[in-house]
Amino acid sequence: MLKLRRAVAWFIDFALVVTVASLLAVLTFHRITALVTDVPELATRGGFDLLTSRGDVVGASESLGLSLWDKAVLDVEEAFGALVVATFLYQWACLSLLGRTLGKGLLGLRVTPRRSRHCLRRAVVTTAADVAVYALACVLLVEGHFVLSVVVWGAAVVLFLVNAIPVLSPGGRSLADLLAGTSVEGILQRAEPTPWGSVPQG
Repeated sequence: MLKLRRAVAWFIDFALVVTVASLLAVLTFHRITALVTDVPELATRGGFDLLTSRGDVVGASESLGLSLWDKAVLDVEEAFGALVVATFLYQWACLSLLGRTLGKGLLGLRVTPRRSRHCLRRAVVTTAADVAVYALACVLLVEGHFVLSVVVWGAAVVLFLVNAIPVLSPGGRSLADLLAGTSVEGILQRAEPTPWGSVPQG
């Protein structure tokens, strides 16, 4: 039952990450659209490149195209970077302040112990396994490093599985738990006293 609750809690937390990723994707799309539809800026930049090209019209247009491409790639990379930072801050802040993420809180789970160093290490590993390595693979693909991107993507899948599969074991501790020295436990609810005045242990 605890394993099922952990899985549902992960899906809730990951849904939040997907929501943030979607918002960043929309923002990045608008930034790139504004970049390539700003006619006055393009005309100014293109005119300057042409005037300094000494008649090399093809070179001037290529320079303008590369400049636009570099800025678009930078926008995409910044979006991936923001997603990684947002995921880390969410994990670290929730664990440090509440001892649980939103998903774990809704499913009656908590992470122990709640010391700063444990929360920091767990947030780093969780962010790497869920988002960061995938983001790196996507950045490498945008940069044109196809083979390296595929290798990193494969590493991301392996890291995700290595982090997730141990949760199904009898110990039930993920890679993040093992490296951070934490565990995930169910929160005991306050039980009503029995007729004999004792509180049953759950």
